[in-house]
Amino acid sequence: MAIEGITETGQYLTFMLNEETYAIDIKQVREVLDFTEVTRVPRMPAFMRGVINLRGGVVPVVDLRLKFGMTATEKTVDTCIIIMEVIIDGNLSLLGALADSVQEVLELEPGQIEPAPKIGTRLRTDFIKGMGKKNEEFIILLDIDRVFSVEELEGVQEMERQSAAGPETSEASA
Repeated sequence: MAIEGITETGQYLTFMLNEETYAIDIKQVREVLDFTEVTRVPRMPAFMRGVINLRGGVVPVVDLRLKFGMTATEKTVDTCIIIMEVIIDGNLSLLGALADSVQEVLELEPGQIEPAPKIGTRLRTDFIKGMGKKNEEFIILLDIDRVFSVEELEGVQEMERQSAAGPETSEASA
């Protein structure tokens, strides 16, 4: 049973979080970086790990493991930062997401994607675009624009502003 709205074969970047395979639409991926030190920004939620310098620009970095209620991402040889394009208040912004490892770019046909499971009314699953299947394994397809609430994404914009203003402004507001 295919998902309404997914009518064409799509390409997805697959990555691992806590031994589970996740994927996002390749069209939203700007690049994949080796893990680099992340500068903490005061007063941000724990899942917002801080910012990195990407060719002179400030890019907030989130820990998807923390966002999804798992333990924090540990730095290993495979840990990476996926630089993604997300829509915040109608504007395109860059956001880095920590991943345990990146696997591959995978092509999935509409028939290989099933709707996200309904898990009652209390648990939010609207950020799951669907469940892809490859070789009898499930891949959780994320709708990255829905993973974070509007308030959380506004926090990302605030993090960008604080970091761009310099350390003296960040400390003064802490």
